[in-house]
Amino acid sequence: MKIAIGGDHAGFPLKAPLIELLRQWGHDITDHGSYTPEPVDFPDIAQKVCQSVLAGEADRGIMVCGTGVGAATASNKIPGIRAAVGHDVYSAHQCVEHDDVNVLCLGAQIIGDKLAAEVLRAFLSAEFSTAPEFRRRVAKLAELERQAAEKMMKKN
Repeated sequence: MKIAIGGDHAGFPLKAPLIELLRQWGHDITDHGSYTPEPVDFPDIAQKVCQSVLAGEADRGIMVCGTGVGAATASNKIPGIRAAVGHDVYSAHQCVEHDDVNVLCLGAQIIGDKLAAEVLRAFLSAEFSTAPEFRRRVAKLAELERQAAEKMMKKN
C-alpha cells in the first residue's frame, strides 16, 4: 500500500519509528515532514498528506501530532478527506469499515509506539464495507461537503 505520512513537531518522536515499521511491513511511504523537532504548523503538513491521498499518490494517509485532534481537524477541512483520531484497535478498523476514513490521526503524546503499531495494522488492513447503510451514510457526508462548498461559492 502507498501511504502518505506527516506530523508536526509534537508528533516527530513517533513518526520515525512508524515509518520504519511501515516499511518493514512492505508499504511504500511518502514522508511529508516534519523532518526535525523544530516547531511547525500541523495544518501545513496535513494539507500535503491529504493532497497525496486525493491525488491518488497514496492509498491512505497518517498524521501524527501531539493528540491527533489538531491533525484530524485540519485534515477534515479538506474536501474528500475523512480523518479520524484512532487510539484503539477497534476504532481504527471501524472508521474505515463504516465511514471510509482515509486519514488516521495519532497523538504521539497519547499513544505509545507498540499500541500505535497495532492501531496502524488495524487501520491499514480494514476495507470499506459494501453494506448499503454505510455506503449511504458516506454518500450523505459527501453531500454535506458539496452543500457547504456551494454555500461558500454563493457568498463569494
